[in-house]
Amino acid sequence: MLRKLYAWTLSLAGRKAAEAWLALIAFVESSIFLVPADVLFLPMALARPERVYRYAFVATAASVAGGIAGWLLGFYAYESIAKPILAFYGKLDTFEQLKSHVGEEQLNLLLVTSGLAHLPPIKVVTILAGVAHVKLWHFVVSAVIARGLRFYLLAFLLKRYGVTIQAFIEKRLGLILGAVAVVLIGLYVAWRLLAG
Repeated sequence: MLRKLYAWTLSLAGRKAAEAWLALIAFVESSIFLVPADVLFLPMALARPERVYRYAFVATAASVAGGIAGWLLGFYAYESIAKPILAFYGKLDTFEQLKSHVGEEQLNLLLVTSGLAHLPPIKVVTILAGVAHVKLWHFVVSAVIARGLRFYLLAFLLKRYGVTIQAFIEKRLGLILGAVAVVLIGLYVAWRLLAG
């Protein structure tokens, strides 16, 4: 199922309404969808490099809006809507574990790491932020920074290096951003140990 979903998402890049599809995929990725918007963003940016920063803006804005939808699901409709969605994707156990072990400070860090490198998946963190009643303005600022950094970094690399960087992005960018997320977590843990 996942492979078919991935192929379908990739096929949207060649359509006239690709930008609208990018916005939709970025929106639902942050709250309920499994396939990341990068799958659509990459071929669109390579096909129209003059629009790469426009696509980064669309993906960032739609992703933040989708994150707000995930936050609202967690805040107002966890039991009735969000919990079944998480169970459907097999993320309910991860969510419940995070919910019971993560305080506000750790959640702030997860907002950045999930937006930047999908660690943990962004839909889990957006819903968790709502359940934990993280202030909406704080959530939005974190999402804009993390998602904007991800999409604008992709835009910069694709604009500068074009097709030659595509294989690197598809295979290694997730690892690099994951390493950045791990470093951020390590810095946070070191700071907490030194502070108290």
